[in-house]
Amino acid sequence: MSGREQEYREIFMAEALEYYDAMSRHISELEREPTNEPALRELFRLMHNLKSNARAMGYTSIGEVAHQMETIFGLIRDENRAFGGSLVPVLFGGIDSIGEMIRAVGENEPMPDVERLLDNLDRLAKGEEPNLEEEEADDEEDVSRKLELSDLVYIQVRKLDHLMNLVGELIIDRDRIQTLSREINHPALTTAAAHFSRIADELQYSVMDARLVGVGSLFSKFPRVVRDVAAAEGKDVELTLVGEDIQIDRNILQIITDALLHLVRNAIGHGLETAAEREAAGKPGQGHLTLSAQAERDDVLVQVRDDGRGINVESVRRKAVERGLVSKAAAAHLSDEAVRSFLFEPGFSMAKEVTEISGRGVGLDVVKLAIDSLGGQLRVDSVMGEGTTFTLVLPTSIAVKGALLFELENRNYAIPLMHTDSVVSLLPDSFNVVGGLLITRLQGENVPVVDLRRLLHNGDGPLPPASKADLQGRQDIIIVNYNNRRLGLIVDRFLRQQDIVVKPMSKPLDTIDLFGGVTLLGSGQVCLVLDVPALTRLFLAKRP
Repeated sequence: MSGREQEYREIFMAEALEYYDAMSRHISELEREPTNEPALRELFRLMHNLKSNARAMGYTSIGEVAHQMETIFGLIRDENRAFGGSLVPVLFGGIDSIGEMIRAVGENEPMPDVERLLDNLDRLAKGEEPNLEEEEADDEEDVSRKLELSDLVYIQVRKLDHLMNLVGELIIDRDRIQTLSREINHPALTTAAAHFSRIADELQYSVMDARLVGVGSLFSKFPRVVRDVAAAEGKDVELTLVGEDIQIDRNILQIITDALLHLVRNAIGHGLETAAEREAAGKPGQGHLTLSAQAERDDVLVQVRDDGRGINVESVRRKAVERGLVSKAAAAHLSDEAVRSFLFEPGFSMAKEVTEISGRGVGLDVVKLAIDSLGGQLRVDSVMGEGTTFTLVLPTSIAVKGALLFELENRNYAIPLMHTDSVVSLLPDSFNVVGGLLITRLQGENVPVVDLRRLLHNGDGPLPPASKADLQGRQDIIIVNYNNRRLGLIVDRFLRQQDIVVKPMSKPLDTIDLFGGVTLLGSGQVCLVLDVPALTRLFLAKRP
């Protein structure tokens, strides 16, 4: 049995044992008060849920007994049978058998024989009397029976959040102790620091693992959404779900819920054509929408893919020029990928543009902001006439982030690795000045480069025109990537890559968009964490 199958079995066992305990309690209440409607409703609900869960896990005998019991409780609820007489011992025996079967699953043992029970339940459903012939039993074995407690405990998310915050503080202290250990260089302290570091790491990953849930818990809500939106739009849409067992932090899943809902609605409303339009274009009348998730290193990729009309890049290019987001001359040289990035600009889409760009811009700036708040990325790929794919690149956890540390004017700063494309060291000859901007050629692409100190300290005016004369010796450059735009930031010195715990800025510094928070380094120094989306927007606003 794989680890994932074992995890699902444990979850089934935890819920099934809870159901069994509740069934035993409610049927006793019903015996004392046969007209107790709340107890009857609960028994019906519990049987229905157990039936569904057991069948989903492949435990057919549990599912069959629960199904038959559900039928009897339904008859009692609808007043077609009374809770009394020979019906009572059969139902009590049925709940006892359910408990035995659940224990058999937990102990990996064969299921008990329930043929006689099923026969009696069938008789009751037909209005016949059950066969209650006594069988010899081991009195000692019978003497209300093994009691079971679940191995799983349900924990409120806020308690896990608090625990994660404490782990974050522990990680900061771990880094400080490691720094002190290196400085003092005492064998006993070095050994203790190494042990403390290992325990802190294990605790961190254990708490992070406890917060993980399968994306299927969100994906499973979309078949109904797709059905309703497709019906409202008069379209025939087939939904495919892929990667439902991929694990991600529960808080991240909560944050992307509205974004994913918007993308799915947009895909149906504006991406997919009507059956008549599709058939006229030589496509099947039924549109296809895929919601998928996959793990990629330390990230989770969630995609919304349709086989609709695609995005009209030339229409987007024209609208970007009309809005003043880019000059006509510059727009002509932009790649399709760069043009599609304009869809995420705030205010880019208005209602009158819906038909111009297949409605793809509506609200995408809000979706982008939600993803940015997680330190993630939102990408779009599209082919006219073939369809569009939106990709959400998400961290598996938002409590601890990988970051690149660097030095600028004798201060330490951090940039999240999520937005770090690469780091390079270049000589002045590697740069050109175009339109007052420093430009370097990297991987076949012209990348603008700016001195980070000028960007941070230039005030409200535009950046002064760049000059190669300002470059002295080798330049350390961090290439960041946001919204498919690469930007080189000149810094004083690269330091190292490490996991950091990002804390929110305190007032009034929390109003400064350029910083996404602060972290405490092992040296005890406070380190500002730069916000790459805000830096990119600032550069675009201040460039010469």
